[in-house]
Amino acid sequence: MSAAPEAAEPEYQPPAPDADEDIQHSLFGEILDWMLAPLLLLWPMSIAITYLVAKSIANQPFDHALEDSVTVLAQQVRSVDGKLIKSLSGSARDILRADDIDNVYFQIQGPKGEHIDGDRDMPQPVLDDEDKTSAGGVRFRNDAMHGTPVRVAFAYVQIERNDGSTPQLALVQVAETLEKRAQLANAIIKGVILPQFIVLPVVLALVWFALSRGLSPLAQLQERIRARSSEDLSPIASNQVPEEISPLVRSLNEMLSRLSLTIDMQKRFIADAAHQMRTPLAGMRMQSELALRQTDSGEIHRSLEQLAKSSEAATRLVNQLLALARAENHPQTGSVMQLLDLSELARMVVQDWVQASFAHRIDLGFEAPAQPLLITGNPTMLRELLSNLIDNALRYTPAGGSVTVRVRSDELEHGYLEVEDTGPGIAQGERERVFERFYRILGNTAEGSGLGLAIVREIAQQHGAEVDIFSNPRATQPKLPGALFRLTFPLPPAQHDDENEPPYYG
Repeated sequence: MSAAPEAAEPEYQPPAPDADEDIQHSLFGEILDWMLAPLLLLWPMSIAITYLVAKSIANQPFDHALEDSVTVLAQQVRSVDGKLIKSLSGSARDILRADDIDNVYFQIQGPKGEHIDGDRDMPQPVLDDEDKTSAGGVRFRNDAMHGTPVRVAFAYVQIERNDGSTPQLALVQVAETLEKRAQLANAIIKGVILPQFIVLPVVLALVWFALSRGLSPLAQLQERIRARSSEDLSPIASNQVPEEISPLVRSLNEMLSRLSLTIDMQKRFIADAAHQMRTPLAGMRMQSELALRQTDSGEIHRSLEQLAKSSEAATRLVNQLLALARAENHPQTGSVMQLLDLSELARMVVQDWVQASFAHRIDLGFEAPAQPLLITGNPTMLRELLSNLIDNALRYTPAGGSVTVRVRSDELEHGYLEVEDTGPGIAQGERERVFERFYRILGNTAEGSGLGLAIVREIAQQHGAEVDIFSNPRATQPKLPGALFRLTFPLPPAQHDDENEPPYYG
């Protein structure tokens, strides 16, 4: 019989990245972006503005030259015997035409629009009659000659008549193409822009260098923190960092201080727990060794009873340690607070302790309000809290006494959970210390680990409740003043009639 082929193991697939996971940003890159983005955006704007300014600068000398040409040409026009003539020599005409790059055009036109000299097809200025009367001033316009853009300078020249009649106006205009202007503007642009291509990389390198130097204290702080040992929780020296990083260093020092305090508390807790566990474990070992050496069945039975008691004490201690750990870690466990009826929850806890009260021969009572008392809390943690209070009261109350659990409220929007007993009570000077871990009142012979009230205080703090200790106002024996533990809970806002989620009752 052939063996069945083994199933191939599935290939490992790395976990897919969480879509909601925040992307880590670089402080260096973000500052660099905010510095370079405006620079790179303003640079094209600077080029465009420079180009416009260069064109304006390039137009000025050529416009002056055109103005001089119109002025010179206007001086050559006069009237002789009522007839408009020009005295433009051949050399002057050659000067107007002498240009290797641009084409220069001129035109002289009589008062009636008749052509006197120059290019016949030059475009005419579009002016009102009032504008034509202002003779002598040279004006400019942009136009086209044979489909080519040209710059035109023109002026109206007054021609005096011999008969003394109203002077007439002759039009003189000179135009040239824009090639030389464009070349000058491009030369200016090149002279301004080309150095920027050299300066820009230098600026980027300087910005990069300045940012690296500016953020170097962060890198140095990182190296100092990384060089520390895992046990070094001493404060970081804030005088070695820039002023802007001091708030961060102070926050780190505060966190280190809280972490050091937490670690010290955990170390003390572990040491105390180990010390407390040593006693029941030593008793169990001694009783087991004693039972092994015994031959009488009665002695073996008594050793086993002691072994069972020690085991019960160790079990209770371990359970209380776990309960305290759960109470301290409650905010991190994500346990959901919910609306619950405190009186109903207390009633159920009291029912769980009825048999134990019979064993201690103690009268365990419960007083509840007429209406449900709704609070916001974690039912499991609150059951642990009340169980520790009842257990503490039963242990310290003599046989024949009474323990009463009471739930009530007042008109100040507070709810109260009270546990009162008729035991020896707690002295005024001891009422703060009894909430410390493993603290036992001197001279007290009742069994216990000293963790019950520490658990009560921790759970109360998680619920925003206050814990107070008083003497029992209903105590009747002076030697047994009793104790009253009162927890004050804040009540939630009034619930709406349409609340969908019912309160928790168990």
